[in-house]
Amino acid sequence: MEFEKLQEIIVDVLNVNPDEITMDTTFVDDLGADSLDIFQIIMGIEEAFDIEIANEDAESIVTVGDAVEQIKNATN
Repeated sequence: MEFEKLQEIIVDVLNVNPDEITMDTTFVDDLGADSLDIFQIIMGIEEAFDIEIANEDAESIVTVGDAVEQIKNATN
């Protein structure tokens, strides 16, 4: 469930094909996201899941899987 919701946020922010997004997809290398894009994705995550991601945790998010892990940790 987290992955599907996150996928929607990424598609909305980066305007990419959902089929390009897997747990191993990196935001910068695979999807071409810049720091503003990543910030927007994190804001979208925080809003969609009603959580807060600390800056140091946000800096460790490199792949879609990392973001899903952050969501799971924050919602448990």
